[in-house]
Amino acid sequence: MAFEPKEWPRKLRSQEWYGGTSRDTIYHRGWLKNQGYPHDLFDGRPVIGIMNTWSDLTPCNGHLRELAEKVKAGVWEAGGFPLEVPVFSASENTFRPTAMMFRNLAALAVEEQMRGQPIDGAVLLVGCDKTTPSLLMGAASTDIPSIVVTGGPMLNGWFRGERVGSGTHLWRFSEAVKAGEFSQEDFLEAEAAMSRSSGTCNTMGTASTMASMAEALGMALSGNAAIPGVDSRRRVMAQLSGRRIVQMVKDDLKPSDVMTKEAFENAIRTNGAIGGSTNAVVHLLALAGRVGVDVTLDDWDRLGRDVATIVNLMPSGKYLMEEFFYAGGLPVVLKRLGEGGQLHKDALTVSGTTIWDEVKDVTNWNEDVILPLEKALTRQGGIAVLKGNLAPKGAVLKPSAATKELMTHKGRAVVFEDIDDYKAKINDDALDIDETCIMVLKNCGPRGYPGMAEVGNMGLPPKILKKGITDMVRISDARMSGTAYGTVVLHTSPEAAAGGPLAVVRDGDTIEIDVPNRKLHLDVSDEEIAERMKSWAPPEHEEAVSGYAWLHQEHVQGADTGADLDFLNGCRGSAVGKDSH
Repeated sequence: MAFEPKEWPRKLRSQEWYGGTSRDTIYHRGWLKNQGYPHDLFDGRPVIGIMNTWSDLTPCNGHLRELAEKVKAGVWEAGGFPLEVPVFSASENTFRPTAMMFRNLAALAVEEQMRGQPIDGAVLLVGCDKTTPSLLMGAASTDIPSIVVTGGPMLNGWFRGERVGSGTHLWRFSEAVKAGEFSQEDFLEAEAAMSRSSGTCNTMGTASTMASMAEALGMALSGNAAIPGVDSRRRVMAQLSGRRIVQMVKDDLKPSDVMTKEAFENAIRTNGAIGGSTNAVVHLLALAGRVGVDVTLDDWDRLGRDVATIVNLMPSGKYLMEEFFYAGGLPVVLKRLGEGGQLHKDALTVSGTTIWDEVKDVTNWNEDVILPLEKALTRQGGIAVLKGNLAPKGAVLKPSAATKELMTHKGRAVVFEDIDDYKAKINDDALDIDETCIMVLKNCGPRGYPGMAEVGNMGLPPKILKKGITDMVRISDARMSGTAYGTVVLHTSPEAAAGGPLAVVRDGDTIEIDVPNRKLHLDVSDEEIAERMKSWAPPEHEEAVSGYAWLHQEHVQGADTGADLDFLNGCRGSAVGKDSH
């Protein structure tokens, strides 16, 4: 059904605060006037909240204050009233135990800031990977007109004539140091070359993936995802988005109008085409739950199975986000999906037009970056969902970043009970392990870590690396950075800390992984698994007795449904509360 804009002018929700001459409205207006705003700004025009995740401790978002000024300029130009609102910002590279633990808290905070304040529409100013899903989740729960503006990726890193990808080369250089191929001095010199401009990771990590997901969902203007953070066109995109949100408010174009089942299917297929992060799985599952759209792990497997990975970017490929932008960015990928019958062309976007209208005339300017189908990195690039007695509710693997020869493999389990156990043992030459083994890490899921940290891409033992081996099968209930690579099985559900079968895997057990047939099997009988479970006890942690840590531990769901809080799925509340004055 085509979207029908609402009649304009009409009374907006901000007028519940600012409209009229009552004591309450004078109270609300009067205090805001201390900032020097003229009286006529409160005349019923759209009030736009610029939800800004800037923070000095979120370096990927360190330039968002500058972008906020461009958003404001666009809002003013379109006749709106922009107000900047600082919101909860959790950076993956600084927050402990992991930023993922606080994604749901950030979503809750943004939801209440939008619902409880005189905001008619919102610009979601995001960057570092958790900020994008958290603000989208909050906006979905309020269903107030919203548009995403991402901060954009960093420029290419360069070191000794080689492209250096954020995260990807961090793992690569670290392993090279352990293998004796790279000195610590080399590593420190490379550090200075990794992050040479403002912006998010320059690989197809989770930040760039989620920027692409926002665009594929229709929640950002076409072309937003790939523009580098320091490119002048990033500032233009911010200003155009500021203009657009004003019209969205007038039309009453809401997140629920855009983020439909078809939009999520477009995003899932897009993730396969770009070689996107496995983290997109938990984020889109959670977001779909907020919107009230039925999306499951089975959808990820069904929709991604026949999608070729055509974006030749690290960690799966050769190039970085800067080249992706110059080649034409995500619109080229969406056009290719549409031409192949893998895009719902009529899906609505925040532009007010269909996604196909936005991309049908774009050009691919570099076919070594955005590959033709016959040169795809892998013909089945969508996230693979594996199931079996080791993962009854599923586990995920990224085929484009895995080693083809290991996609079908049987090996002896080498088990680490938690991340501390792994760190204590991995560098010990006495560890009984060879390259045919399967590394198993427990108790790193949503409850177990807590927060489901990015530790699933366990570094290999130095004695293996020194043989020239760079990949082994690794299985855990953790996540891994979108910048990482390898034959890594993640998000195993139910997680070990919740009593999933992963909890009772033992050293020496045989595990079989069969990605083509979507199988993950522990070669132990059901009876033996049940017997082991009788003596299993949840891992001992310092018990959270109050605050958000308690809320998280009591209410977080499994990775197979998005690791959201159990009382929030499908929950959209009233956008206007009662006045307390």
